[in-house]
Amino acid sequence: MSSSSQTLMAGIQITSFIFISSVLIHTCSADVDIYSAVMPETVTALTGSCVQIPCTFNVSNFEDKRNEAKSINGIWLKKTSKFAYDDSLIAFNSSKNIIRGFSDIQMTGNLSERNCTTVFYNIMMNHSDLYYFRLEMEPNGFRATFNPDTDNSRKTVRITVKDSPQPPELKSTDLEVMENTTVNLSCSAEAPCPKQPPTISWSNIPESAHITTQLQEKPDKTQSLFSNMTFKASYMDHRKNISCNVTYPRKTSKDSTVETTVMLQVRFSPKETHITVNPSASVSVNTNVTLTCKSKGSPSREMNFTWYKRGQEMPIAQGKKTSLIVNHNNTGSYLCIAQNKHGKQSSAEIQLTVEESGFSQRVIYGCTGGLLAFFLLSAVFFYCMRTKTSSQAHVIGRDQATDKNSDMVAVYANSSIATSKKSEKKETDDLHYGEIDFSKLQTGDMTREHSNNGPQTEYAEIQVTGRNNKNQKC
Repeated sequence: MSSSSQTLMAGIQITSFIFISSVLIHTCSADVDIYSAVMPETVTALTGSCVQIPCTFNVSNFEDKRNEAKSINGIWLKKTSKFAYDDSLIAFNSSKNIIRGFSDIQMTGNLSERNCTTVFYNIMMNHSDLYYFRLEMEPNGFRATFNPDTDNSRKTVRITVKDSPQPPELKSTDLEVMENTTVNLSCSAEAPCPKQPPTISWSNIPESAHITTQLQEKPDKTQSLFSNMTFKASYMDHRKNISCNVTYPRKTSKDSTVETTVMLQVRFSPKETHITVNPSASVSVNTNVTLTCKSKGSPSREMNFTWYKRGQEMPIAQGKKTSLIVNHNNTGSYLCIAQNKHGKQSSAEIQLTVEESGFSQRVIYGCTGGLLAFFLLSAVFFYCMRTKTSSQAHVIGRDQATDKNSDMVAVYANSSIATSKKSEKKETDDLHYGEIDFSKLQTGDMTREHSNNGPQTEYAEIQVTGRNNKNQKC
């Protein structure tokens, strides 16, 4: 056989093999169901919260099978893809309302629309494991567990449970900005359970900040909470620590809050430039005075300071501080200019003066103190005198009242004494002396005696001290 005949026969054999292979592949494909599922490889859950597993699937000729089926049920297997109706590793079976190991499981997706999304509630640490999804379309429509062992498609998910949430992610287009430029900060946090989403708050934010917050879906169908803040940078925001705080609701314990902080760097020209003087702007002659120029600027390490004295065009010094010994020749007005690559600013002027001599000051201070002491003592003296005068007036009034009563008593007493004296005088005026001749009254022996010795005269004195006095002296 010629070489050309051999080549022709080889071509016919190859063509026949390809045709037969195509027919066989088409026949097998018609008999074998092709199915796949899409779900995240892993989801992170927080103890005491819930977790949502986004899930979609596809089955060959699904619409035909769905139309022929009377029911479509979803099943979640824990740890293994092997299915048995009496297996305790069945976590959920929608056909028999079976829930094992969980307080509640809800299939929120619509299986008729190829959606197998499921929410597992009240997650605990022992729920960490692999979970497999199984679909059953009855009667005899389709039964299969989406097992990654059969092909490379993602058909299972791992639930990882943690006691504390992951801190949020805080991003910015640029954390080093110029003054008056717009700053955008974005904070994102995982939302494993959209039914119980976390909340985001900001701290130490600028007054001009505008904030928007919303749930967003990621490519693997899981959700995250995003919060965007926009503001115009001010020099007062330089080196400000801005924090994004995320709080997760939980049932088993207190809510969990985590935060992430970034420092904002703002570049700006000098601000709030001013001079400080030590010890004072008014000092005695030959005193060493230090002038310090203070200013806010960024970057601060690039700040320059220049000193000027009024009346002189040329600068007198460079640097943040300058010192001089004050005398009558260098008094006057001083200022400094702060400058960086973004601009410059001049301070207000300060007046450096020389005080009078120490003796004059002491005299002035002494006189001032003496006058103050004098006025104070005078005030105290007049207050005491006024108080004393008031007290004396009160005592005099009381004494006058007492004297008045005494005078009345004296008047009564004098009247009584005068009356007594008058009575005594009258009684004295009524006292009389008289002679009584008892010769005519005597009889017997007295007559005889008289007759023998001759006539004799007898006197008796009577004193009356009062007309009504019962005691009389004879």
